[in-house]
Amino acid sequence: MGEKQVNKDDKAVLERGLSGRHVEMIALGGTIGTGLFLGAGRSIQAAGPSIVLIYIITGIFMFWMMRALGELMLTDTNQPTFIAFIEKYLGKRAQLVIGWTYWIGWIVIAMAELTAIGIYMKYWFPTIPVWIWEIIFLIVLFGINIIAVGAFGETEFWFAMIKIIAILAMIATGIFMVVTHTRTSAGVASLSNLWKYGFVADHGKHLLPAFKMVFFAFLGIEFVGTTAAEAKDPDKVIPKAINSIIMRILIFYVGALLAIMCIQPWTNYNADESPFVQVFAGIGITAAAGIINFVVLTAAASSLNSGIFATGRMLYSLTHENPKSPFSKLSRNKLPLNAIICSTVLIGIAVIVSILLPEGAFEIITSIASAAFIGIYMTLVYAHLKYRQSDDFKNGPQKFKMPGAPLTDYLTIAFLAFIFIILLTTKETQFAAILAIVWYASLYVLSRNADKRKVN
Repeated sequence: MGEKQVNKDDKAVLERGLSGRHVEMIALGGTIGTGLFLGAGRSIQAAGPSIVLIYIITGIFMFWMMRALGELMLTDTNQPTFIAFIEKYLGKRAQLVIGWTYWIGWIVIAMAELTAIGIYMKYWFPTIPVWIWEIIFLIVLFGINIIAVGAFGETEFWFAMIKIIAILAMIATGIFMVVTHTRTSAGVASLSNLWKYGFVADHGKHLLPAFKMVFFAFLGIEFVGTTAAEAKDPDKVIPKAINSIIMRILIFYVGALLAIMCIQPWTNYNADESPFVQVFAGIGITAAAGIINFVVLTAAASSLNSGIFATGRMLYSLTHENPKSPFSKLSRNKLPLNAIICSTVLIGIAVIVSILLPEGAFEIITSIASAAFIGIYMTLVYAHLKYRQSDDFKNGPQKFKMPGAPLTDYLTIAFLAFIFIILLTTKETQFAAILAIVWYASLYVLSRNADKRKVN
């Protein structure tokens, strides 16, 4: 009895410093990553204009996954992360496997983003070593994360705003050029560019691999699931943030891609260059490359900022039941300070890793982490299924119910399994998928006594 009361009180003292606009922008920032600005050219080359349908299809399943997450979160908004619901409905063993996977996964992703920041800064300062920029950005973002949760939210708000402005500028440019029939070096901007050169690239040969590209663009969408315990009015702002995901996908992803492919034929875009740069440079904006470099720099900094936040909360969530753990303590600012420090130090290892490891090896590590997120999402939806079968749902208030459940749960799990099969059968990602399986199997074996210890 006493231990449970301590745990409950611990969770209750997390500061609710995130306003509605903070949570909405955090959700938006988790949806829009560097994949749209840098990787869209590769996606367009793989699928042609049909890439918009793949974004819509994937977006629907990601929306259902988020609705499952949202319903779980609103059953207890004092939980520091969504991992608590996995423990409640699937057991301590599942919580340990998924919790530590999520923590390590975000550590690796944050390391990759920190490395990318150094590379982006090299664009303007080629003579300054990248590791100096990596250390500067890490220290600044760490400082923001330990001031107050509101400081983190405000930083994410403006990071997301920069991405939104860039996307809206692309969409506005596309609409103007189509309406005025602007002539480019590739022809006339027109809606007919969407079907004139074929709607599906290469007779659909690369259509299935395009699904994994699009799925990876959505990684981090679940990040809003770490904010409920620190949101000022979670019962109001969490549903609003999650429900607006579909509209954001349609406007920002689909709208930007349609604009890009209307301005000039999709066959003209280079897979290795940002289509944003190609479009803005093509209409005479000589600083296009620098502008987009700034946008992707802020996107990478946003992801790193989120990584510091998420890993700190996750480490706290995994250890807060153990009063002897230094990571279960909160600071005077009601922040998991020790957990944030530990996670930031580990992320900082990227400075050394990026020097010692060749680029290919680092990419493999991040690919494994990305593949592991599929397992996290599948487990999350499965936990929602178990919740729907529990007395908590039958006798509870049933807030923010997931539409179409349990059918939508099963369909979402099947879709995520489909993505993993694509990874497993694609030569470039097969190794990462196999290692993700090995990782999960190893953690499962190592945590075999977890549920027994919980009972004892």
